Amino acid sequence: MASYLLAHDLGTSGNKATLYSTDGALIKSVTYSYGLHVENGICAEQDPLDWWRAVCESTKALTAEVEASKIAAVSFSGQMMGCVCVDRDGNPLRPAMIWADMRSTEQERQIRERIEQPEFYRITGHRISSSYSATKLMWVRDHEPDVYRKTAKMLNAKDFIILKLTGKMVTEPSDASSTCLLDLNTQAWSDEIIEICGLSKEKLPDILRSVDIAGTVTPEAATACGLLAGTPVVCGGGDGVCAAVGTGAVKEGRANCCLGTSSWISYASKLPVYDENLTTFNFAHIVPGYVMPCGTMQCGGGSLSWAVDQLCKFDRVLTREEKGDLYTSVCKSVEESPVGAKGLLFLPYLIGERSPRWNEKAKGSFVGLTLEHTTGDMLRAVMEGVAMNLHLILNAFQKQGASIERLTLIGGGARNAVWRQILADVLGVTVETPNQLEEATSMGAAITAGVGVGAFADFDVIGKFLKTENTYTPDPITAPIYKKTEKAFDQCYFALEKTFELLYNM
Repeated sequence: MASYLLAHDLGTSGNKATLYSTDGALIKSVTYSYGLHVENGICAEQDPLDWWRAVCESTKALTAEVEASKIAAVSFSGQMMGCVCVDRDGNPLRPAMIWADMRSTEQERQIRERIEQPEFYRITGHRISSSYSATKLMWVRDHEPDVYRKTAKMLNAKDFIILKLTGKMVTEPSDASSTCLLDLNTQAWSDEIIEICGLSKEKLPDILRSVDIAGTVTPEAATACGLLAGTPVVCGGGDGVCAAVGTGAVKEGRANCCLGTSSWISYASKLPVYDENLTTFNFAHIVPGYVMPCGTMQCGGGSLSWAVDQLCKFDRVLTREEKGDLYTSVCKSVEESPVGAKGLLFLPYLIGERSPRWNEKAKGSFVGLTLEHTTGDMLRAVMEGVAMNLHLILNAFQKQGASIERLTLIGGGARNAVWRQILADVLGVTVETPNQLEEATSMGAAITAGVGVGAFADFDVIGKFLKTENTYTPDPITAPIYKKTEKAFDQCYFALEKTFELLYNM
C-alpha cells in the first residue's frame, strides 16, 4: 500500500525534494541546484529545463531509498510571479522570467494609465508592479512578438513541472493570484484586468484547486524521473502559501512569520484584507475557500546575515579554530547589549523595501552611532530593526480587524533564541517555534498532496506533522521600552526619505 508523499520545492537556487510518510515523519530530503542568469541588475532568468532536470535527479535519489510504488502522490511548492512561455507541445519558447525580474517597468506604467491603483488592488489583491507575471508577459508581447504569438500558455515554475509530468497545462489559485490576472474575489481570471493589460485570455491555463489531481505521471515522464507511471500529481501551490500551510495557518486567524533572507507575516482569512495604505497584499490560499493576507519585507534574515558577515570576521575565524558556533557567539554579544541597543537604530532596507514602505529607493541605515557602541549593540540594533519593520506589517493587519495573538516563527533566523524574544517583545504577541524550522514549505506541499489523494481528510492533519517546541511571550518590562524606540524608528525613515531619493540617483 502506498504510504509516502513526495514534495518538490522549486526555489530560486535549486529544487528540494522531500519524502514524508503519511503518518507525518520526515524520511529524507535532497537538493539539486541550478543556475540563475542576472543581467543589468533587473533581468533574472532561468532555464525551465534545468528545473525539470533537478526534479528528475532529486526524485531518482529518493526512489533509491523508497520504492516508487509506495509513493501515493507527488505535489509542489514553487517560486511565484514568474513567466514561462510554452508552445502547444509544451516546449519552453524562451528562458523563464522569474519573480526577481523587474524589466517590465514600462508595462507597469501602461497598466497605471488604464486603471487606478486602489481599483486594481481591490480586484487582484496586489499593487500594480513589475514584480508580477502580467507585466512580464506584456513585455514578451512588446519585445518578442514572435514568442508571444507562439505562446500557447504562460505558466509558473511548478505548473511547468506538472506539464512535464502529466502533459497537462494547468495552474491553481495561489500561483494564479501571483500573476495579478486573477480576480481574488471570484478566484477566476479577470476579464477586466486581462483587457487592461492587452493580453489574450487563451494564453492562460485552466485553474484547478490546489488539492486537485492535475493528472498522473506519464510513461515517458516515469522513465525520466523514476516515479511509477500513473502516480497522481496534485497541483500544490506557491512557495509562500505552502509555507503557511506548513506552519498551521490553515484556519481563520492562524498566523505565521518567516524569518528567512526575506521575511514576512501572513495568515489565513476567509476574506481579503484591503489596507487603505496598500501596505499589505493578498494571495489565494491553498486551502479552498481561504485567502492569505501577507506583508513581505525584502531583507529580514538577510540583514542579520549581512551584519554578521561584515562585523564578525574575527569571530568567524575564532569560532572555526575553536570548533565553536558563530551564531552562539553572536547571540552572546547581543545579550550583553541592553534593550534598545543604547539608542542605536537600524533601518533594514538593504535592497529597497516592499512592505511596509514600498520604496525601491530606500537604503539600509544605522542611526545614532556613538563611540560607546559595540558590535553587540549593532547586531542587536539589526535584530530590533527587522522586528520593528515586521511590527508595522502586523499593525496594518490589526488595523483592519485581524485578531492575531500568536505567531508561528520559521526560517533560519528562528534558530536564534535572542531574536525570538525580541520579536515577542516588539510585536506584542506570543511567538512559537515548531519542531521543523526550515521544512514548512515542503511540508505544506506534502500535506496538500495527501489531502488531494484522500490520504488526509483535511488540512487539520498538520497537527500530525507539526509540534510546538518553544514559546516566547512579551516581557512586560521590555515591551514598553520598544514603544518609544519604534516611534524613533518610524521618524527616521521619513526623515531620510528624500536623502534616499538623492542617493538612488547618484
